[in-house]
Amino acid sequence: MDALLVLVVTLHVIAALGIIGLVLLQHGKGADMGAAFGSGASGSLFGASGSANFLSRATAVLAVVFFMTSLGLTYLATHKPKPAGSVMDTVKSEPAPPATAPAAPPPATPPADSKPSEIPK
Repeated sequence: MDALLVLVVTLHVIAALGIIGLVLLQHGKGADMGAAFGSGASGSLFGASGSANFLSRATAVLAVVFFMTSLGLTYLATHKPKPAGSVMDTVKSEPAPPATAPAAPPPATPPADSKPSEIPK
């Protein structure tokens, strides 16, 4: 189960980094106006609109992979096998020492030469 978790987390991180890179490579909606005035987009590797379609589709594929790995991580986190028994079963219990009654303190007796105390009125 641990190898599957490592695989899904690795794929998740790669998909996230890929999405970040592809989004940063894409032109914004306002970039089309600059292409009309000769910004050189027609000389790109994919043609005038080929790069936009390729980057959009690649981003969509990576987004699907990202969502699927998110769901997979959720499933793996909530369906972990639980160990049998309780936590208290793993604690070693030591026998308690025999309980002994505490020694009674000697009775408090006033000294023989003292007078009873008087309470002032």
